[in-house]
Amino acid sequence: MIAFQGKFISSGDLRLWTERYGDPDDPAVLLVMGTSTPGMGWPDELVETLAKGNLQVIRFDHRDTGRSDCVDFAARPYTPADMAGDATAVLDAYGIGSAHVVGASLGGKIGQWLAVHRPERVRTLTAIMTSPMGADTGPAWARALAGRAPDPGDLPPPAPSFLQHLARSAAMPRTTRAEHLAANLETWRVLSGDGLPFDEEAARRFVAESHDLSADPGAAANHDLAGRQPAAGWLAPLSSITAPTLVVHGTDDPLLPLPHGEALAGQIPGARLRTVPGMGHSFLSPGLPRRIAELVLRHTREQETS
Repeated sequence: MIAFQGKFISSGDLRLWTERYGDPDDPAVLLVMGTSTPGMGWPDELVETLAKGNLQVIRFDHRDTGRSDCVDFAARPYTPADMAGDATAVLDAYGIGSAHVVGASLGGKIGQWLAVHRPERVRTLTAIMTSPMGADTGPAWARALAGRAPDPGDLPPPAPSFLQHLARSAAMPRTTRAEHLAANLETWRVLSGDGLPFDEEAARRFVAESHDLSADPGAAANHDLAGRQPAAGWLAPLSSITAPTLVVHGTDDPLLPLPHGEALAGQIPGARLRTVPGMGHSFLSPGLPRRIAELVLRHTREQETS
C-alpha cells in the first residue's frame, strides 16, 4: 500500500490543500496542475505509478480550487508568479529543498518560472501540454475569433473545435450543480480531442469531485484573470534554464497545438521533446496517465543516476 499524507499548508495567509504519496525518503516530484484545476487533475493512476517508481509524489490544490482557500480577486489580484510562490511554499512545508517539477498546461509555465527564477528548487523539469511562459497568444486568439488568417510568425491559436466550444459554452446555463457538471464535462470532452478514446466515466467523477470539494466552484475562473496580469519575471529568457528538461506534448492538442511544445523545447538548452500521438489537452484517456508517468520516471531516473 502506498503511504499517504494529506494536510493544509500555509502560503502567506492562504491555506493550500496538499497530498503526499510514497516514501518521504524518496526523491520528491511536485505535480503542478493547470488553469482552474485542483490537484486531483493528476490522475491517481499517474500518481501511483510515480510512487511505485520510488518517488515521493506531492500534488496540491491551487488557490481558488479544490479545498484550498479562495481569493477575492478584485481586492487581491494575483499573477502566475504568485502561484509559483505557492508551489515553493508547498515544498517548504514538506522540508524539501529541491524537487522534480512536473507541470501541465499553466502548471508547465509555473514550472518554467521556477526553473528560471528558483533554479535551486528544480532538480528536473517536465513540461506537459504547455507553451513558452512568455509567449503572447492574445493576438493569435483575436485573429482566430475574428475569422482572420493566422500570422505566420505567431504560435497557432486553438483548433476550430475548441473555439466553437467557447461560443457554445458561453450560452450554457450554470445555475444548478447539474448544469455546472454538464458544462465542465463538455469542456473536458473537447479538450481531450478526438485522437484517443475519451474516458467519460473518469471525467464525470473528476468534474463532480472537483465541484463538490470547492467552497466556491466559480472562484477557479480567477486563474484566467491572473493570466492577464503582468507577472514578475514572466518574460525572462528560457535559455537560462539549467535543469534537465523534458517537454511532453500531444499531437492532437486542441488548445495548444503541437508547435507550442516544439517552440518550448527549442528555447530551453538541451530540452528533449516527446510527442504523444493522439493526446489532446487532458489525461482523460484510458492508459494515458500511466504512459505519461513512465515518461516522467525515465526522465527523473536519468538525473538520479547521473
